[in-house]
Amino acid sequence: MRHALSLGQQNALRLAAVFVVFEGLIALAVVFLVMLPMAQRAASDLAGLMVLSAQTWSELPPETRPAFERELASGHRLMLTERAPARISRDIWRGPYIHKLEAELVRRAGPVAITVGIDASGDIWHWARLPSGGGTLWVGFSHARFGPQPFTAGLLTLVAGLLLAVLAAWWLSRLTVAPLMRFERAVTALGRGETPAFLDESGPRELAALARRFNALANQVQNLLEARTTLLAGLSHDLRTPLARMRLALEMLERRPDPAWIARLDSDIGEMNRLIGDLLEFAQGLGQEPTQSIELASWLEALAARARESDTDIEVHCPALHIDAAPAALKRVLGNLLGNAQRYASGRTVEIRVEADQDTCRIGILDRGPGIPESQLETVFRPFHRVDASRSPATGGTGLGLAIVQQLAQANAWHVWLENRPEGGLAAWLSLPLASTRPI
Repeated sequence: MRHALSLGQQNALRLAAVFVVFEGLIALAVVFLVMLPMAQRAASDLAGLMVLSAQTWSELPPETRPAFERELASGHRLMLTERAPARISRDIWRGPYIHKLEAELVRRAGPVAITVGIDASGDIWHWARLPSGGGTLWVGFSHARFGPQPFTAGLLTLVAGLLLAVLAAWWLSRLTVAPLMRFERAVTALGRGETPAFLDESGPRELAALARRFNALANQVQNLLEARTTLLAGLSHDLRTPLARMRLALEMLERRPDPAWIARLDSDIGEMNRLIGDLLEFAQGLGQEPTQSIELASWLEALAARARESDTDIEVHCPALHIDAAPAALKRVLGNLLGNAQRYASGRTVEIRVEADQDTCRIGILDRGPGIPESQLETVFRPFHRVDASRSPATGGTGLGLAIVQQLAQANAWHVWLENRPEGGLAAWLSLPLASTRPI
Protein backbone atom coordinates (compact mmCIF):
# COMPACT_ATOMS: atom_id res chain seq x y z
CA MET A 1 0.00 0.00 0.00
CA ARG A 2 1.32 3.45 -0.89
CA HIS A 3 2.35 5.70 1.96
CA ALA A 4 0.05 8.72 2.03
CA LEU A 5 1.67 12.13 2.02
CA SER A 6 1.22 14.42 4.98
CA LEU A 7 -0.74 17.64 4.64
CA GLY A 8 2.51 19.64 4.80
CA GLN A 9 4.06 17.58 1.99
CA GLN A 10 0.93 17.94 -0.13
CA ASN A 11 0.93 21.69 0.46
CA ALA A 12 4.61 21.87 -0.54
CA LEU A 13 3.97 19.99 -3.79
CA ARG A 14 0.92 22.08 -4.62
CA LEU A 15 2.70 25.34 -3.88
CA ALA A 16 5.72 24.23 -5.90
CA ALA A 17 3.53 23.28 -8.86
CA VAL A 18 1.61 26.55 -8.67
CA PHE A 19 4.84 28.52 -8.46
CA VAL A 20 6.40 26.72 -11.43
CA VAL A 21 3.32 27.48 -13.54
CA PHE A 22 3.30 31.08 -12.32
CA GLU A 23 7.02 31.45 -12.98
CA GLY A 24 6.54 30.07 -16.46
CA LEU A 25 3.76 32.53 -17.22
CA ILE A 26 5.83 35.43 -15.88
CA ALA A 27 8.84 34.29 -17.91
CA LEU A 28 6.77 34.12 -21.09
CA ALA A 29 5.33 37.56 -20.44
CA VAL A 30 8.78 39.06 -19.77
CA VAL A 31 10.36 37.37 -22.80
CA PHE A 32 7.70 38.28 -25.34
CA LEU A 33 6.66 41.67 -23.97
CA VAL A 34 9.99 43.02 -22.66
CA MET A 35 13.11 41.10 -23.61
CA LEU A 36 12.42 40.34 -27.28
CA PRO A 37 11.44 43.94 -28.13
CA MET A 38 14.52 45.22 -26.26
CA ALA A 39 16.74 42.65 -27.97
CA GLN A 40 15.32 43.63 -31.36
CA ARG A 41 16.06 47.31 -30.73
CA ALA A 42 19.54 46.61 -29.31
CA ALA A 43 20.39 44.34 -32.28
CA SER A 44 19.22 47.02 -34.71
CA ASP A 45 21.37 49.66 -32.97
CA LEU A 46 24.45 47.43 -32.85
CA ALA A 47 24.04 46.36 -36.47
CA GLY A 48 23.81 50.01 -37.53
CA LEU A 49 26.91 50.87 -35.50
CA MET A 50 28.89 47.97 -36.99
CA VAL A 51 27.95 48.84 -40.57
CA LEU A 52 28.62 52.53 -40.00
CA SER A 53 31.98 51.77 -38.36
CA ALA A 54 33.09 49.62 -41.32
CA GLN A 55 32.10 52.31 -43.82
CA THR A 56 33.74 55.08 -41.79
CA TRP A 57 36.96 53.10 -41.41
CA SER A 58 37.24 52.66 -45.16
CA GLU A 59 36.77 56.38 -45.73
CA LEU A 60 39.40 57.49 -43.22
CA PRO A 61 43.04 58.12 -44.16
CA PRO A 62 45.22 55.15 -43.25
CA GLU A 63 47.18 57.15 -40.64
CA THR A 64 43.98 57.97 -38.66
CA ARG A 65 42.52 54.49 -38.72
CA PRO A 66 44.44 53.22 -35.61
CA ALA A 67 43.03 56.06 -33.54
CA PHE A 68 39.55 55.31 -34.81
CA GLU A 69 40.00 51.65 -33.92
CA ARG A 70 41.11 52.57 -30.38
CA GLU A 71 38.12 54.88 -30.00
CA LEU A 72 35.72 52.08 -31.05
CA ALA A 73 37.39 49.62 -28.69
CA SER A 74 37.24 51.92 -25.66
CA GLY A 75 33.89 53.58 -26.33
CA HIS A 76 31.85 50.80 -27.96
CA ARG A 77 33.90 47.63 -27.37
CA LEU A 78 34.14 46.98 -31.10
CA MET A 79 37.22 45.70 -32.96
CA LEU A 80 38.09 46.21 -36.66
CA THR A 81 40.56 44.12 -38.62
CA GLU A 82 41.25 43.36 -42.25
CA ARG A 83 42.55 39.89 -41.53
CA ALA A 84 40.33 37.00 -40.59
CA PRO A 85 40.34 36.30 -36.84
CA ALA A 86 42.26 33.26 -35.73
CA ARG A 87 40.71 30.13 -34.23
CA ILE A 88 37.24 30.47 -35.72
CA SER A 89 34.72 28.21 -33.95
CA ARG A 90 31.04 27.45 -34.47
CA ASP A 91 30.56 25.20 -31.44
CA ILE A 92 29.45 27.95 -29.04
CA TRP A 93 25.70 28.32 -28.47
CA ARG A 94 24.15 31.19 -30.43
CA GLY A 95 21.38 32.91 -28.53
CA PRO A 96 18.33 34.71 -29.92
CA TYR A 97 20.16 38.04 -29.78
CA ILE A 98 22.86 36.84 -32.22
CA HIS A 99 20.20 35.64 -34.65
CA LYS A 100 18.43 39.00 -34.51
CA LEU A 101 21.74 40.83 -34.98
CA GLU A 102 22.61 38.64 -37.93
CA ALA A 103 19.21 39.34 -39.50
CA GLU A 104 19.72 43.10 -39.07
CA LEU A 105 23.19 42.91 -40.63
CA VAL A 106 21.79 40.99 -43.60
CA ARG A 107 19.09 43.61 -44.00
CA ARG A 108 21.64 46.44 -43.97
CA ALA A 109 24.70 44.95 -45.68
CA GLY A 110 23.59 41.89 -47.63
CA PRO A 111 24.51 38.26 -46.89
CA VAL A 112 26.42 38.19 -43.58
CA ALA A 113 27.17 35.36 -41.19
CA ILE A 114 28.37 35.92 -37.65
CA THR A 115 31.10 33.57 -36.52
CA VAL A 116 32.72 33.03 -33.15
CA GLY A 117 36.38 33.30 -32.39
CA ILE A 118 38.59 32.98 -29.33
CA ASP A 119 41.53 35.34 -28.93
CA ALA A 120 44.91 34.62 -27.36
CA SER A 121 43.66 35.48 -23.87
CA GLY A 122 40.78 33.03 -24.17
CA ASP A 123 38.02 35.64 -24.53
CA ILE A 124 35.12 34.87 -26.83
CA TRP A 125 34.47 37.28 -29.72
CA HIS A 126 31.74 37.43 -32.30
CA TRP A 127 32.82 38.46 -35.82
CA ALA A 128 30.93 39.61 -38.88
CA ARG A 129 32.52 40.17 -42.34
CA LEU A 130 31.09 43.43 -43.66
CA PRO A 131 31.64 45.31 -46.94
CA SER A 132 33.92 48.33 -46.48
CA GLY A 133 34.66 50.54 -49.46
CA GLY A 134 35.77 48.25 -52.24
CA GLY A 135 36.71 45.33 -49.94
CA THR A 136 35.62 43.66 -46.72
CA LEU A 137 36.37 44.30 -43.10
CA TRP A 138 35.96 42.09 -40.02
CA VAL A 139 33.99 43.78 -37.23
CA GLY A 140 33.87 42.03 -33.88
CA PHE A 141 32.58 42.55 -30.37
CA SER A 142 33.32 40.72 -27.13
CA HIS A 143 30.91 38.22 -25.64
CA ALA A 144 31.23 40.19 -22.38
CA ARG A 145 29.15 42.88 -24.06
CA PHE A 146 26.07 40.80 -23.16
CA GLY A 147 25.49 41.99 -19.60
CA PRO A 148 21.99 40.53 -18.93
CA GLN A 149 21.78 36.78 -18.28
CA PRO A 150 18.05 35.96 -18.49
CA PHE A 151 18.42 32.18 -18.26
CA THR A 152 20.62 32.36 -15.18
CA ALA A 153 18.22 34.86 -13.62
CA GLY A 154 15.25 32.62 -14.42
CA LEU A 155 16.97 29.57 -12.93
CA LEU A 156 17.90 31.41 -9.75
CA THR A 157 14.36 32.79 -9.46
CA LEU A 158 12.90 29.31 -9.90
CA VAL A 159 15.17 27.81 -7.23
CA ALA A 160 14.43 30.67 -4.82
CA GLY A 161 10.70 30.32 -5.49
CA LEU A 162 10.74 26.58 -4.84
CA LEU A 163 12.60 27.20 -1.58
CA LEU A 164 10.03 29.82 -0.58
CA ALA A 165 7.24 27.40 -1.50
CA VAL A 166 8.68 24.75 0.83
CA LEU A 167 9.07 27.29 3.64
CA ALA A 168 5.53 28.55 3.07
CA ALA A 169 4.19 24.99 3.13
CA TRP A 170 6.00 24.33 6.42
CA TRP A 171 4.60 27.55 7.87
CA LEU A 172 1.07 26.72 6.70
CA SER A 173 1.37 23.22 8.12
CA ARG A 174 2.32 24.73 11.47
CA LEU A 175 -0.85 26.82 11.35
CA THR A 176 -3.27 24.17 10.08
CA VAL A 177 -1.80 20.74 10.76
CA ALA A 178 -0.92 21.38 14.40
CA PRO A 179 -4.58 22.06 15.41
CA LEU A 180 -5.67 19.03 13.37
CA MET A 181 -3.10 16.87 15.17
CA ARG A 182 -4.43 18.09 18.51
CA PHE A 183 -7.92 17.29 17.25
CA GLU A 184 -6.77 13.78 16.27
CA ARG A 185 -5.29 13.17 19.72
CA ALA A 186 -8.48 14.41 21.36
CA VAL A 187 -10.66 12.16 19.18
CA THR A 188 -8.42 9.19 19.96
CA ALA A 189 -8.72 9.88 23.68
CA LEU A 190 -12.49 10.23 23.34
CA GLY A 191 -12.66 6.92 21.47
CA ARG A 192 -10.84 5.20 24.35
CA GLY A 193 -13.49 6.44 26.76
CA GLU A 194 -11.24 9.10 28.29
CA THR A 195 -12.23 12.71 28.88
CA PRO A 196 -10.07 14.83 26.53
CA ALA A 197 -9.06 18.40 27.27
CA PHE A 198 -11.19 20.92 25.44
CA LEU A 199 -9.67 22.31 22.25
CA ASP A 200 -8.75 25.95 21.82
CA GLU A 201 -11.58 27.67 19.95
CA SER A 202 -9.43 30.48 18.52
CA GLY A 203 -7.75 30.69 15.12
CA PRO A 204 -9.27 30.46 11.62
CA ARG A 205 -13.06 30.41 11.42
CA GLU A 206 -13.28 26.83 10.13
CA LEU A 207 -10.89 25.40 12.76
CA ALA A 208 -12.57 27.39 15.52
CA ALA A 209 -15.98 26.05 14.43
CA LEU A 210 -14.60 22.50 14.34
CA ALA A 211 -13.13 22.96 17.84
CA ARG A 212 -16.45 24.28 19.15
CA ARG A 213 -18.35 21.34 17.70
CA PHE A 214 -15.86 18.86 19.12
CA ASN A 215 -15.95 20.49 22.55
CA ALA A 216 -19.75 20.33 22.49
CA LEU A 217 -19.58 16.68 21.44
CA ALA A 218 -17.03 15.85 24.14
CA ASN A 219 -19.21 17.59 26.71
CA GLN A 220 -22.26 15.62 25.56
CA VAL A 221 -20.34 12.34 25.69
CA GLN A 222 -19.09 13.20 29.17
CA ASN A 223 -22.64 14.01 30.28
CA LEU A 224 -23.89 10.74 28.78
CA LEU A 225 -21.20 8.78 30.61
CA GLU A 226 -22.06 10.54 33.86
CA ALA A 227 -25.76 9.95 33.25
CA ARG A 228 -25.12 6.25 32.59
CA THR A 229 -23.16 5.92 35.81
CA THR A 230 -25.81 7.85 37.72
CA LEU A 231 -28.58 5.74 36.19
CA LEU A 232 -26.97 2.48 37.21
CA ALA A 233 -26.17 3.71 40.70
CA GLY A 234 -29.59 5.28 41.20
CA LEU A 235 -31.44 2.26 39.86
CA SER A 236 -29.58 -0.12 42.14
CA HIS A 237 -30.20 2.19 45.11
CA ASP A 238 -33.88 2.86 44.47
CA LEU A 239 -34.73 -0.76 43.71
CA ARG A 240 -33.09 -1.96 46.91
CA THR A 241 -35.79 -0.41 49.15
CA PRO A 242 -38.89 -1.97 47.53
CA LEU A 243 -37.03 -5.27 47.16
CA ALA A 244 -36.28 -5.27 50.89
CA ARG A 245 -39.93 -4.54 51.65
CA MET A 246 -41.03 -7.33 49.31
CA ARG A 247 -38.66 -9.79 50.99
CA LEU A 248 -40.08 -8.82 54.36
CA ALA A 249 -43.64 -9.18 53.05
CA LEU A 250 -42.90 -12.65 51.69
CA GLU A 251 -41.48 -13.74 55.04
CA MET A 252 -44.51 -12.41 56.84
CA LEU A 253 -46.83 -14.17 54.40
CA GLU A 254 -45.14 -17.46 55.18
CA ARG A 255 -45.72 -16.95 58.89
CA ARG A 256 -49.11 -15.20 58.86
CA PRO A 257 -51.04 -14.88 55.60
CA ASP A 258 -52.72 -11.48 55.46
CA PRO A 259 -54.26 -9.56 52.49
CA ALA A 260 -52.45 -6.44 53.70
CA TRP A 261 -49.09 -8.01 52.91
CA ILE A 262 -50.33 -8.91 49.41
CA ALA A 263 -51.47 -5.30 48.88
CA ARG A 264 -48.06 -4.10 50.05
CA LEU A 265 -46.39 -6.45 47.58
CA ASP A 266 -48.60 -5.08 44.81
CA SER A 267 -47.72 -1.50 45.81
CA ASP A 268 -43.99 -2.25 45.78
CA ILE A 269 -44.28 -3.91 42.37
CA GLY A 270 -46.11 -0.84 41.07
CA GLU A 271 -43.39 1.45 42.46
CA MET A 272 -40.69 -0.66 40.80
CA ASN A 273 -42.63 -0.64 37.55
CA ARG A 274 -42.87 3.16 37.60
CA LEU A 275 -39.17 3.48 38.34
CA ILE A 276 -38.20 1.13 35.52
CA GLY A 277 -40.63 2.85 33.14
CA ASP A 278 -39.15 6.26 33.89
CA LEU A 279 -35.67 4.84 33.50
CA LEU A 280 -36.47 3.32 30.10
CA GLU A 281 -38.12 6.57 29.02
CA PHE A 282 -34.95 8.45 29.93
CA ALA A 283 -32.56 5.98 28.24
CA GLN A 284 -34.51 5.05 25.10
CA GLY A 285 -32.72 7.59 22.88
CA LEU A 286 -35.53 10.06 22.12
CA GLY A 287 -35.84 9.70 18.34
CA GLN A 288 -36.77 12.67 16.23
CA GLU A 289 -40.52 13.30 16.05
CA PRO A 290 -42.02 15.23 13.11
CA THR A 291 -43.40 18.65 13.98
CA GLN A 292 -47.04 19.65 13.62
CA SER A 293 -48.90 22.93 13.69
CA ILE A 294 -50.47 23.42 17.13
CA GLU A 295 -53.03 26.05 18.16
CA LEU A 296 -51.44 26.63 21.54
CA ALA A 297 -54.32 28.07 23.57
CA SER A 298 -56.76 25.19 22.95
CA TRP A 299 -53.95 22.64 23.21
CA LEU A 300 -52.95 23.91 26.67
CA GLU A 301 -56.61 24.00 27.76
CA ALA A 302 -56.89 20.31 26.88
CA LEU A 303 -53.70 19.56 28.83
CA ALA A 304 -55.01 21.53 31.83
CA ALA A 305 -58.41 19.81 31.69
CA ARG A 306 -56.73 16.42 31.96
CA ALA A 307 -54.61 17.64 34.90
CA ARG A 308 -57.68 19.07 36.71
CA GLU A 309 -58.94 15.52 37.23
CA SER A 310 -56.54 15.33 40.19
CA ASP A 311 -58.51 18.15 41.93
CA THR A 312 -55.95 20.88 41.23
CA ASP A 313 -57.03 24.32 40.14
CA ILE A 314 -55.15 25.22 36.93
CA GLU A 315 -55.41 28.54 35.13
CA VAL A 316 -54.28 29.03 31.49
CA HIS A 317 -53.20 32.44 30.17
CA CYS A 318 -52.27 32.14 26.51
CA PRO A 319 -52.64 34.55 23.57
CA ALA A 320 -53.91 33.33 20.20
CA LEU A 321 -50.81 31.68 18.81
CA HIS A 322 -49.76 28.85 16.51
CA ILE A 323 -46.53 26.95 16.99
CA ASP A 324 -44.76 24.22 15.01
CA ALA A 325 -43.55 21.57 17.48
CA ALA A 326 -43.38 17.84 18.11
CA PRO A 327 -46.69 17.28 19.97
CA ALA A 328 -45.77 14.11 21.88
CA ALA A 329 -42.47 15.57 23.15
CA LEU A 330 -44.15 18.87 24.05
CA LYS A 331 -46.92 17.04 25.91
CA ARG A 332 -44.41 14.92 27.84
CA VAL A 333 -42.30 17.95 28.79
CA LEU A 334 -45.20 20.15 29.89
CA GLY A 335 -46.95 17.17 31.49
CA ASN A 336 -43.92 16.41 33.66
CA LEU A 337 -43.51 20.05 34.63
CA LEU A 338 -47.23 20.36 35.37
CA GLY A 339 -47.17 17.15 37.41
CA ASN A 340 -44.31 18.47 39.52
CA ALA A 341 -46.17 21.74 40.07
CA GLN A 342 -49.34 19.87 41.16
CA ARG A 343 -47.38 17.62 43.48
CA TYR A 344 -45.70 20.46 45.38
CA ALA A 345 -48.31 23.24 45.04
CA SER A 346 -49.98 22.25 48.36
CA GLY A 347 -53.46 22.54 46.87
CA ARG A 348 -52.95 26.05 45.55
CA THR A 349 -53.66 27.24 42.02
CA VAL A 350 -51.14 26.32 39.30
CA GLU A 351 -50.82 28.78 36.43
CA ILE A 352 -49.85 28.07 32.80
CA ARG A 353 -48.61 31.32 31.28
CA VAL A 354 -47.47 31.93 27.68
CA GLU A 355 -45.31 34.89 26.62
CA ALA A 356 -44.37 35.50 22.98
CA ASP A 357 -42.21 38.08 21.24
CA GLN A 358 -40.39 38.34 17.92
CA ASP A 359 -37.73 35.80 18.93
CA THR A 360 -39.27 33.12 21.13
CA CYS A 361 -42.38 31.64 22.62
CA ARG A 362 -42.06 30.95 26.38
CA ILE A 363 -44.41 28.59 28.21
CA GLY A 364 -44.29 28.79 32.01
CA ILE A 365 -45.68 26.47 34.70
CA LEU A 366 -45.98 28.55 37.88
CA ASP A 367 -46.80 27.13 41.31
CA ARG A 368 -46.90 28.30 44.94
CA GLY A 369 -44.93 25.43 46.39
CA PRO A 370 -41.79 25.52 48.57
CA GLY A 371 -39.50 26.33 45.65
CA ILE A 372 -35.93 25.10 45.21
CA PRO A 373 -32.69 26.49 46.72
CA GLU A 374 -30.89 28.72 44.23
CA SER A 375 -27.78 26.51 44.35
CA GLN A 376 -29.79 23.52 43.07
CA LEU A 377 -31.78 25.07 40.23
CA GLU A 378 -29.41 23.42 37.72
CA THR A 379 -28.55 20.21 39.55
CA VAL A 380 -32.20 19.12 39.82
CA PHE A 381 -32.02 18.19 36.13
CA ARG A 382 -29.57 15.39 36.91
CA PRO A 383 -31.00 11.85 37.02
CA PHE A 384 -32.15 10.70 40.50
CA HIS A 385 -31.36 14.07 42.05
CA ARG A 386 -33.78 15.06 44.83
CA VAL A 387 -33.74 18.30 46.77
CA ASP A 388 -35.18 17.43 50.15
CA ALA A 389 -37.93 15.53 51.88
CA SER A 390 -40.61 17.76 50.42
CA ARG A 391 -39.64 16.39 46.99
CA SER A 392 -38.82 12.82 48.03
CA PRO A 393 -39.95 9.45 46.59
CA ALA A 394 -42.62 9.42 49.28
CA THR A 395 -44.52 12.01 47.27
CA GLY A 396 -44.34 9.81 44.18
CA GLY A 397 -41.23 11.12 42.45
CA THR A 398 -38.44 8.91 41.10
CA GLY A 399 -35.90 11.66 40.44
CA LEU A 400 -36.07 11.20 36.65
CA GLY A 401 -38.88 13.59 35.69
CA LEU A 402 -36.78 16.71 35.20
CA ALA A 403 -33.96 14.70 33.60
CA ILE A 404 -36.46 13.47 31.01
CA VAL A 405 -37.70 17.04 30.48
CA GLN A 406 -34.20 18.35 29.83
CA GLN A 407 -33.31 15.50 27.47
CA LEU A 408 -36.46 16.01 25.42
CA ALA A 409 -35.85 19.77 25.30
CA GLN A 410 -32.27 19.30 24.06
CA ALA A 411 -33.42 16.79 21.43
CA ASN A 412 -35.89 19.37 20.02
CA ALA A 413 -33.62 22.45 20.31
CA TRP A 414 -35.72 23.89 23.14
CA HIS A 415 -34.50 25.46 26.36
CA VAL A 416 -35.88 24.68 29.82
CA TRP A 417 -34.98 26.31 33.11
CA LEU A 418 -36.31 26.84 36.63
CA GLU A 419 -36.47 30.00 38.72
CA ASN A 420 -37.91 30.86 42.10
CA ARG A 421 -40.75 33.36 42.10
CA PRO A 422 -40.19 36.52 44.18
CA GLU A 423 -43.55 36.11 45.91
CA GLY A 424 -42.91 32.42 46.61
CA GLY A 425 -43.14 29.26 44.57
CA LEU A 426 -41.38 27.93 41.49
CA ALA A 427 -41.59 28.88 37.81
CA ALA A 428 -40.60 26.28 35.19
CA TRP A 429 -40.11 27.82 31.74
CA LEU A 430 -39.88 26.18 28.31
CA SER A 431 -38.58 28.36 25.46
CA LEU A 432 -39.20 27.49 21.80
CA PRO A 433 -37.15 29.22 19.07
CA LEU A 434 -38.59 31.80 16.69
CA ALA A 435 -38.69 29.33 13.77
CA SER A 436 -41.20 27.25 15.74
CA THR A 437 -43.71 30.05 16.40
CA ARG A 438 -46.02 32.24 14.38
CA PRO A 439 -48.99 34.39 15.49
CA ILE A 440 -52.48 33.75 14.16
